[in-house]
Amino acid sequence: MSFDLMGEDPKRMNFKHKFALAVLASTLLLTTACSNNKSASTSNAVATKVSKKTTITFWYSLTGKSKATLEKLTKDFEKKNPNITVKLQSQGGNLGDLQSKLVSSLQSPKNLPTISQAYPGWLYSAAKNKLLVDLKPYITNKKIGWSSYQNSDIKSALWDGAKINTTQYGVPFNKSVEVLFYNKTLLDKYHVQVPTTMAELKKASEEIYQKSNHKVKGVGFDSLNNYYMLAMKDKGIDFNSKIKFDSKESKAVINYYAEGVKAGYFMTAGTEKYMSTPFNAGKVAMFIGSTANEAYVKPGLAKGNEYGIAARPSNYNVQQGTDIYMFSHASKLQRTAAFLYLKYLTSKSVQRIWADSTGYMPVNSSVLTSASYEASTQSKVPKILAKTSKKLYYLPVLKNSESAYDQVNANMQTILASAEKGKSWTNDIKTAQSKFANAWKQ
Repeated sequence: MSFDLMGEDPKRMNFKHKFALAVLASTLLLTTACSNNKSASTSNAVATKVSKKTTITFWYSLTGKSKATLEKLTKDFEKKNPNITVKLQSQGGNLGDLQSKLVSSLQSPKNLPTISQAYPGWLYSAAKNKLLVDLKPYITNKKIGWSSYQNSDIKSALWDGAKINTTQYGVPFNKSVEVLFYNKTLLDKYHVQVPTTMAELKKASEEIYQKSNHKVKGVGFDSLNNYYMLAMKDKGIDFNSKIKFDSKESKAVINYYAEGVKAGYFMTAGTEKYMSTPFNAGKVAMFIGSTANEAYVKPGLAKGNEYGIAARPSNYNVQQGTDIYMFSHASKLQRTAAFLYLKYLTSKSVQRIWADSTGYMPVNSSVLTSASYEASTQSKVPKILAKTSKKLYYLPVLKNSESAYDQVNANMQTILASAEKGKSWTNDIKTAQSKFANAWKQ
C-alpha cells in the first residue's frame, strides 16, 4: 500500500488560515451571486436514470498515485456508464489551491464544477445560500441510491462529518485519521512499552528522555489544533464558541503539553514544520500525526531503525480528509450522473482498490474491518485502523469554526514557545482566550 500522496492532510493546518479572509469576503458576495443563479432553482426531483449523453466536471486536488488511481477508476466508471462523461479538472497539487479556487468561484456560481472535493467548513456560506445539493434524496432513493444510509456500508461518523447544518451535502471520499508513530528500535533499547493512553504517553516520554540522557525526546504532535480539540473532546467538551480557553479543563489540556515541553520530554515541530523530520533523524521517539506520514517515515527513517504504528492513545480520534460536494447549478441529469459516480467511488470493491493504491482509509465499515485488508503487507496502518477509528470526531461546521480552529493553532504555538524558553505561559493563556473568543465572533 502506498501513501505517496497523502501529504494533503498533515498540511491542512498550514494553508487554511491563508484563506480565512477570502472566505469571509466571499460570504458578503454570495447572496447576490445566489440571486443571480437561475439554475439554482432546478427541480429537486430525482432522475432515476441518465437517458442521454451527460457530462459532469469534478474539481480535485490529488497528485501522483492518488491522481493516477482516480483517473483509472473514472475511466472504468465511464465504460460501465456510456452516457456519462466525467471531466477531471485538477486544481493544483495541494488543497489550498483548490480551496482558493472554490472560494473565488462561489462569487460566480455558474463557474463552479458539478462536484468537488472540499472540507465542509469551506462551504458553510455556500450551503447557507443554497448553492449545494442535498444528497439525502439520492442516498435514500431505491432505484439509484442505497435506500438507506445503513445499506451504503459507509461509516455513520463519516456521513455525519460531511453534513452542513444537519443537511447531507457531502459524500465521504479520501479520509484518514491520526495514529501514533513510534521508533520500535528506540523503545526496545530503553525498555519502554508502546503507550495506549495519554497518561502512559507522558510516562513513556519521560522515561525515554531520561534514559537517553536528554538526547531523545519522547513525543510530539503534528497538529496542535487536533491535539487541543481531541483532548477537550476526551473531557466531554465539544469544539464550539462556548469553550473558554482559560477554563479549568482547557488549562489542563494546555498544561499537559506545555509542561512536557518545558521539562524537555515533549517536542514541537517548530522550524522543522512536521514531526516526521525529527522522528526520522532520531531526535524524537514517537509522534502523533495523520496516517499520511507513513509515506515520509517508511523511506526516511535513519538506517538501522524500525518504525511501528499504533492506535492514537486517546478515546476519540479525528477524521481528516475531504468529502465530495455537488453544486446546485447542475441539471437534473447531471445531478444523477454525478451521484452515480459518487456511489461508484464509494462502493466496497472500488474503496478496496482506492485504499490499497493510495493509503487512504476505506470509508466502508466492511472493508475497514475485513481480514484481508488488515493483513496487508504493504502498510502498517490497516492492522490498527479499525481500532483507532471506532470513535471519530470532526471539526464542527459552525459559523467561524474554521477561524477559531486556526486560532487554536496560533495560541498553542505561542504558549509552547514560552514553555520551551522556560517562561510562564499564564499571561499567554489570558491573551489566547481573548483571541479565541474574537475568532468566533468575527
